[in-house]
Amino acid sequence: MRLPTRLLRRSPDAHKGDFGNIFILAGSARFSGAAVLCAEAALRSGAGLVTLGIPKGINNALIKIKPKEVMTLPLAQTKEGVLGLAGYKKIREFSKEADVLVVGPGLTQNKSTQALARKIISGADKPMVIDADGLNALAKHLNLLRRTKDEGRGTIITPHPGEMARLLGISVKEVQAKRKVLAQGFAKSYNCIVVLKGHQTVVVDGKRVYLNNTGNPGMSTAGSGDVLSGMIAAFLGQKLDGFTAAKYAVYLHGLAGDLAAKEKTQISLIASDIIAKIPEAVKKSS
Repeated sequence: MRLPTRLLRRSPDAHKGDFGNIFILAGSARFSGAAVLCAEAALRSGAGLVTLGIPKGINNALIKIKPKEVMTLPLAQTKEGVLGLAGYKKIREFSKEADVLVVGPGLTQNKSTQALARKIISGADKPMVIDADGLNALAKHLNLLRRTKDEGRGTIITPHPGEMARLLGISVKEVQAKRKVLAQGFAKSYNCIVVLKGHQTVVVDGKRVYLNNTGNPGMSTAGSGDVLSGMIAAFLGQKLDGFTAAKYAVYLHGLAGDLAAKEKTQISLIASDIIAKIPEAVKKSS
């Protein structure tokens, strides 16, 4: 599959603002790596600017492990060291400057964190990627998806089968038996793009359907989903519509994973290896 011209060719007078200001709400004391993987993947996929909104208590530690190019926005945290509702005002103000939001990687299921995620999702007025604990926050609150205000490129959710099962209140076995049908129905009901991860990841927007044929079992490893969320956000920031951004990100993510597996083997593959192969995957798709 060849990537769109919009991603491959840049005007000589382009500047970083042309390629998306991505704001990622992610991380916690235990799951700081999720935030870093998502941010680095966004940069490697062409994002112009990437900022991590993180609990202030992990800021100093994160500075030591994040790419130099990633900015941080330290935010109010709960006594457990996770993001909470006290940080909402600052998040809302900063979001005005962002082009794309990512909500979820490594946030945890703390009650205040989950309430914060729901408040952000319901008030969003721009393209958004919801993953991991952002999805957990939506369980039993799915109507919030209908309240998102972005009428352009839309809201993208990226559940694995377990998360999809929790959203729908059914078993994982039922999800896996009807992957395309359930994803299509959800996308239509909640006016969003669904990326149902797994073997032959399904991307649907209620009308269009894409079944991915790249990727391998070695990518079933911690952080792989965080990488995908960052890639989708980067493509949204480069002004692809939600379905197209998700489709190409899923394809490229899988291709990078295949290239990494050839070098590292499936058993030794880790999420950072996928990021390292994004440039080569882009070359092969040019």
